[in-house]
Amino acid sequence: MTPSRLELSPIVAGLWRLTEWQLDVPGRVRWIEQAMELGISSFDHADIYGDYRAEALFGEALKAAPGLRRRMQLVSKCGIRLRSADRPYRLNHYDTSAAYVRAQVERSLVNLHTDQLDLVLIHRPDYLMDAAALAETFRTLTAEGKVLHWGVSNHSASQFALLHQCHPLQTNQLEFSPLALQALDDGTLDQAQQLGLRPMIWSPLAGGRLFTGEDERARRVRLAMQPIADRLGISLATLAYAWILRHPSRPHPITGSGRIDALGEAVAALPITLDAEDWYAIWTASQGHPVP
Repeated sequence: MTPSRLELSPIVAGLWRLTEWQLDVPGRVRWIEQAMELGISSFDHADIYGDYRAEALFGEALKAAPGLRRRMQLVSKCGIRLRSADRPYRLNHYDTSAAYVRAQVERSLVNLHTDQLDLVLIHRPDYLMDAAALAETFRTLTAEGKVLHWGVSNHSASQFALLHQCHPLQTNQLEFSPLALQALDDGTLDQAQQLGLRPMIWSPLAGGRLFTGEDERARRVRLAMQPIADRLGISLATLAYAWILRHPSRPHPITGSGRIDALGEAVAALPITLDAEDWYAIWTASQGHPVP
């Protein structure tokens, strides 16, 4: 039986930088609780985050407060073999073989102190991916109860379609922000809307460049956004999230901060619907020219 479609919280908390947040176990538990109090119940991981250490830190919090697991959705990614002290590969590379995907899923389950992952994404397109074989891996791990849903991250529309025809995917996690517009034109957001599969959005604030970048484009976008934010009575961060949420593919932005106030700025965008002129004012500033 095909499982029902996964429902993520409108805003997803990203744990990419968890190892930098300097939180002890009680601090991590409290951070999770505060995120959930804001309505954020989905948490985005990857096996490689924090030099392969971030999942275990989060898992320590879940072990300390096991009741939290039942109220959240755990997302992880695999498929990148990243060199590290205990993984002395000759070079970074991709691997979507059955053995590697299984090994990383099982390691994530141990690290996160859970029996099942709600969603696992193939982190980057593997040019050596055998779509039919990878789909069989998905089916096997799902039948074993280890993974409920599957998706991809950073895949082109054609790469998504290739794997999706072999096994149903739930989402494509993409980069999209007022400073990263490629998803508007490369077909990935069109495909998400066509299939009714909501994309997940990483780096919605352009890694902070939206606020601190001194390049001409970043300054231009800030200059366009500030009067809109002032008129709406919101922060630049909230406006950036509202700009992303305005897209009809109904994206799930992923936060990247350990500050609860920053998560609150993302949640504050949910009731805001930008009008088309405000949305295109930001697009125009980013492109550096009016619409054709």
